[in-house]
Amino acid sequence: MEKFNTIKKYHSFLRFKRDFTKYGIKKARSFEIFIHWLKSKLSRNQFLIFSGILVGITAGLAGVLLKSLVAYIHYIIHGKVHFKDQIFFYLVFPFLGIVLTTAIVILFFKGQDRKGIPAILYEIAQNSSLVSSVKMYSQIIQSAVTVGLGGSAGLESPIAVTGSAIGSNFARRYNLDYRNRTLLLAAGATAGIASAFNAPIAGVMFAFEVLLTGVVFSDFIPLVVAAVCGSLLSKIILNEDILFHFKARNEFNYANTLFYVVLGIASGLYARYFVVISSWIEHLFKSLRVSKMQKAMIGGALLSLLCLLLPPLFGEGYQTIKDITNGQISKVLDNSFLGYINYNEWIVIAFLGLVCLLKVFATGITIQSGGNGGNFAPSLFAGGMLGFFFASICTQLGLENVPSSNLVLAGMAGVMSGVMYAPLTAVFLIAESSEGYDLFIPLMIVTVISYLMARWFSPIAPDLEEMARKGKIFTKEHDKNLLSLLNTSNLIEREFQKISSSASFSELLQLIKNGRRNVIAVIDQEGHLEGTISLDDLRPYMFNPEAIQSLTIRELTKMPSTVIDTEKDVVSIIRMFDESGAWNLPVTDADGRFLGFISKSNILMKYRQLLKEYS
Repeated sequence: MEKFNTIKKYHSFLRFKRDFTKYGIKKARSFEIFIHWLKSKLSRNQFLIFSGILVGITAGLAGVLLKSLVAYIHYIIHGKVHFKDQIFFYLVFPFLGIVLTTAIVILFFKGQDRKGIPAILYEIAQNSSLVSSVKMYSQIIQSAVTVGLGGSAGLESPIAVTGSAIGSNFARRYNLDYRNRTLLLAAGATAGIASAFNAPIAGVMFAFEVLLTGVVFSDFIPLVVAAVCGSLLSKIILNEDILFHFKARNEFNYANTLFYVVLGIASGLYARYFVVISSWIEHLFKSLRVSKMQKAMIGGALLSLLCLLLPPLFGEGYQTIKDITNGQISKVLDNSFLGYINYNEWIVIAFLGLVCLLKVFATGITIQSGGNGGNFAPSLFAGGMLGFFFASICTQLGLENVPSSNLVLAGMAGVMSGVMYAPLTAVFLIAESSEGYDLFIPLMIVTVISYLMARWFSPIAPDLEEMARKGKIFTKEHDKNLLSLLNTSNLIEREFQKISSSASFSELLQLIKNGRRNVIAVIDQEGHLEGTISLDDLRPYMFNPEAIQSLTIRELTKMPSTVIDTEKDVVSIIRMFDESGAWNLPVTDADGRFLGFISKSNILMKYRQLLKEYS
């Protein structure tokens, strides 16, 4: 019987393949036909879990590939750097990384360099979670060149974008709807983050805290499955030197709570400094009236100079944090000028403080001048430096039992929480990476304080603030998110009646007789809107023969208090309805030509459809 069922299923698949190639995509590969067949046989939840596995494996492999590429580039270019050759090393490679990345973008990707998490949030809110298939590999190439050659940025954002593109394109290939497409987009990013850090829980938290903000979901199993797949591949393939992993730490002692409270405040202040300086550098480079290549050369030169003066700014910086955490501070100083002069502890503290302060400049210059990367790793690096800086000052002041290793780890979580607005991601990331689950209490203290301070300065992450204000991305205001999905041009009712301002009153009456609307648009000969006429305005004259003979259209025309232009978003249009008290408002193009009306009832109907779809 079992053999009979197997044969039956096989013949069912063959019939599906024949029908699919006949009526569907003739060039589809066998495995694609097989997945389509599975989709027809599995329930929605079963197919989503299966999809989560495939997306998780693919995105996890992409993350492993990117990490391996950067490690291999470092292996090739990064020998033992002595003072005599470090000038050449630090001046050439960071500059080369940014210039080459810019050249790759111009030559192979048509100058399209939109990058980072904000770009993915935009695709979720404004493009139905459809991410360009080019992003499945473009981010890997660009960020590998940038960071591999010394760009002071992180690989995690490019990995997340790559994973998102993989999930989105998988869902599009198999005709999944917006909701499931968004879920698999998030699953791809989750797997990417999990593979980058070997931290599956942090990957899931990242999806919920950052990507799925304002999106209501009850399905989370595909995210978990994808995270496990990405993390498992990372664990199997990558060695520990490449992974973001820390072993040295101290046991948590409640007597040290005050250290963590102070560090939390310091992390919150530094996180604000980080985002303000990043924003300033972004506006500075955007204001430069030069070509992309010239901008890359300026940024590359500045970054190379910073790396020459402060070598820990070279690359992601994870190895520097590992050395500090393991007590090998001499390794950090070997390639700097401090390795060739006599110095004391306070000079070392000043050096590390300077590295901490200038890391944001190095990162901002890397990203804004044409390199590819994100703020994930830089915020962790800066937080680790801040934690060690704070611990060193406490030690020099004679305080006892300073938990230096723990403060480094907690500082990493604190700054990341304040920069990324993702406290849970930060807590689980550090806990999983250090196997420090007993550090949950200090990690929570530092991250929550930093996060609350960041929210006090700005309720929305500053790099997302402008897009949120324009309704380009989702926020925690779910009603506003749904309204932002509506397109203004799709709401215009173009069948409304219109009449020329030079027409006679009898023509107007004939129009009313044949129409079903209460409002008529009045236009001139070129189609520009001159005003509207409502039935309420006409009633006193409709049965008055004298009025019919003497009245003109212009005398009856009234210009509405509000006119909508096509550039307005739906949230603004709703506000215009509320302020005017009208039920129908005319719409014009940029030249003032009449296009139609938008009615409040049409908006409510479309909103109700969205609410039904996403509830």
